[in-house]
Amino acid sequence: MIVIWIVAGLALAMAGAWLVQRALGNAGIVDVAWTFAQGAAGVAAGLSANGPRGWLVAALTAFWAVRLGLHILYRNWGAHEDARYAALRTRWGRAFQARMFGFLQIQGLAASALALSFVVAARNPAPWRAADGLGVALFVLGVAGGALADAQLVRFRRDPAHRGAVCDIGLWRYSRHPNYFFEFLGWCCWPFLAIAPGYGWGWVALSGPALMYWFLVHVSGIPPLEEAMLRSRGERYRLYQARTRAFLPLPKRKPS
Repeated sequence: MIVIWIVAGLALAMAGAWLVQRALGNAGIVDVAWTFAQGAAGVAAGLSANGPRGWLVAALTAFWAVRLGLHILYRNWGAHEDARYAALRTRWGRAFQARMFGFLQIQGLAASALALSFVVAARNPAPWRAADGLGVALFVLGVAGGALADAQLVRFRRDPAHRGAVCDIGLWRYSRHPNYFFEFLGWCCWPFLAIAPGYGWGWVALSGPALMYWFLVHVSGIPPLEEAMLRSRGERYRLYQARTRAFLPLPKRKPS
């Protein structure tokens, strides 16, 4: 039953986000809405389980949503529309609003699929184990790393001397998208909280990090953002691509 409520709630949340972005004329707000809605789904999944592990799931998802949602809100407040949505606005033309509504409902379905990891983790009946501690450690590392990457990018962009430049300081020296990498790492916590002997549903939690990796690396994360960066930074970004890995934060590539 909780899954049905989550699916319905996320569909309504994304419909509300569509109305807000239409009124504002800036679709960047939908990322904020998606994050808070995903966090609310996690809180609902955790509290519905009514147990210590459920409370942990609720606390972790709430913390994740507040941190990331406020960061995205701060980044977009008073700024131009996110380049990804601006490109869609140009590409879709007069059909933008109709297609945007469908696009956001697809995002709501994606959030519902991701929320299955919260549901099965919250309902894991096993006693506390070392795996739970490892899961929490991965969550903390993911959130902390993502916050550090975001702060480094904000600081870089604030410097007038960096106008038009490509951020390659700190974590951005080792990955073109360290914030995405740590976001994925944080989602890797759910299988550790969910999978336990005798609890077959726990394996469903593997879908969370798998889907998040696919979205970030192949769908809505890296591809449209890199396309926008190439349009705005041109050769500077091509050089950055040549020397820096896209996802995993590893040492720079050697010149070929």
